This record gives sequence, structure tokens and C-alpha cells, in this order.
Amino acid sequence: MSSSSPSSPQPSKSKQKRPATAPATPIPPLHHDEDGVQDACVICLQPITERAITVPCNHYTFDFICLASWLNERPKCPLCNVDVTEVQYDWVSPNDFKRYRVPPPSPSSSQSTEATGRFANLPTRGRSRYADIRRARRRPPPPPPAPTEDVAILQRRHVYRQHLYSLHVGSNRVSRYRNITPHLFATSPELQTRARTWMRRELRVFSYLYPASASSDVGSPSSSGRTRRANNAEFLLEYIIAILKTVDIKGSGGQAEDMLAEFLGREDARLFLHELAAWLRSPYANVGDWDRNVQYRGELPTEFGRDGRPVGRKERDGRRLGERRGRASYERR
Repeated sequence: MSSSSPSSPQPSKSKQKRPATAPATPIPPLHHDEDGVQDACVICLQPITERAITVPCNHYTFDFICLASWLNERPKCPLCNVDVTEVQYDWVSPNDFKRYRVPPPSPSSSQSTEATGRFANLPTRGRSRYADIRRARRRPPPPPPAPTEDVAILQRRHVYRQHLYSLHVGSNRVSRYRNITPHLFATSPELQTRARTWMRRELRVFSYLYPASASSDVGSPSSSGRTRRANNAEFLLEYIIAILKTVDIKGSGGQAEDMLAEFLGREDARLFLHELAAWLRSPYANVGDWDRNVQYRGELPTEFGRDGRPVGRKERDGRRLGERRGRASYERR
């Protein structure tokens, strides 16, 4: 894990014990008033669905996704302006919960915080933006047009079905491949743009991220929680960008894999990160150029049946024979 100063909080997968500095009072449950109205998040003014608590100031009137998004831009409590070191959420008991660790602010984010001031000055437009983030997480947006099932997507699905890992290319002046660190990624808009370009294509492999598209057996979610949180491909894309700014994409600790496994499953998350690292290390600016040059142990299929599966040699030869006979019959007319 890099010691650089990323701009987004780093989630921790495992359950944590409540620290000694935490308040002795029990965590307040989600409250409903006499009219059945639930506690509201002070950032977006919508009902709280997953309570989050700031450390060390212990304010708890936030929804987790709003607070995490807020701290991604300014690592200070929205209510008291104290530096937030971590966010505690997903409470099972006062001693059993998860947490986000908030990295120290970079100089640019500190200046932004001072210029912005306290949360009380946040305009309605700002609150609305956080509400939009939460709505995108809770339910999918209007279904986009189904992505075209072109050969490139079918080939990528084949890669995941067969668990194929692209072959490693060394970093040198001839190959123009280079190694990527969290600090380099966090400070390079060009790398972040390239990552978004590749992921917008690659995430189409997982059809459950696009409710309007046909179902696929690649990376099917195995839990209702993963289905709920992975129904928005653009949200997942930005989440991965935040991960890459804080965690080594293929670090020995496997933090990036742990974070992504919740959405894609363990095996697909591991392969996804391997392929993303191969793309980012490469000199290619166009995904099509990368497709033509990336190598696997064996060639990828180029023809697929209506079910999206590769066409076998026997079936392929039969199809071509039928096409030739059809052309010959047409020419004799």
C-alpha cells in the first residue's frame, strides 16, 4: 500500500472493534417520528439508510455514501469542520462495525476546504448533488440503450469465462510499458481518463450492471447486497477510480481485490484488476489497439453464435460451407 496522499477514503473490508476513543453511548438507531418520517442526512436531506459516524467528533446524522462522497472532496466534518480520520458504519453492535480510513488531506484539498467553509453555507444545489449520488446508489437510473453485443465484448466475456490472464510485458524503452503506482495514478489526469475509457467498455462484460441488457453468466452477483450496490456501472467506475488513487492495483495485501470482490465476485475482480493494470501499463491510447496487441495463451475466438458462445471449428466450417453453397446457388440463377 502506497504512502501517498490520495484524495478519497480507503474502505476496510473486515469488521473492526470500536476504538477506546469512541463515545460510550450506544449507536442511535434509525429514528422515525410520529408521521413515520425517518432521520434525515444533513448533507442531502434525504432519509438515512446506512448511518455513518465521524471520528473523532462523533457526529452521526449522515448517510454513509453522502459522507464518503463529501470526504472525497474535503476531509472535514460537515458540521464542525474538524479533520475526520475515519468513518464508522454498518453497525451490528457497539463493538462490531466497519470503517473507512480517511487519508490525510493534500494541500490542494486543504485550500479547497478553507475556501468552502462549514457545511451550513452549502447551497441547495450542493445538497441536491449529494442526493443524486445516493439515488444512483439506491436504484438504477432509467435503463440506457442495451449495449451492442459486438465481437470485442463477446471476446472479453470469453476471457472471463475461461479465466484467461493477459501475458506480462516487461517495462522498458522498447515496449514503452511502465509500472503504475497509486501516487502516479492520483496525480495523472491522463491515466485516470485512460482508466475510465477502458472500464466503460470492460464493465459491459457484466450484463447485470446494465438492467436493460441480456443476461450473462459472467460475474453474476451471488448476493442481494451485491445486486443492490452494483446496479449502476458509472457509480462502480468512479468507485474503482477512488480505489486506484489509494491502493496498489495489484498489491500483495490484496486490498483492491477485496474492495472490488463485493461487486464482481472474487475471481472476476482479480482478473479485472489484472487486465486493467495491463492496459494502464501499456502505451496504447485506443482500446482497439490494445485489443489487437494484448496476448493470451492461445488466440481468442473471432466468431460467436447467437448465444454469445464461441463457434466451434466444426460448426464454423459447416457455416462457411453453407455460405459458399448459398453464393454458388445464387450465381447459377
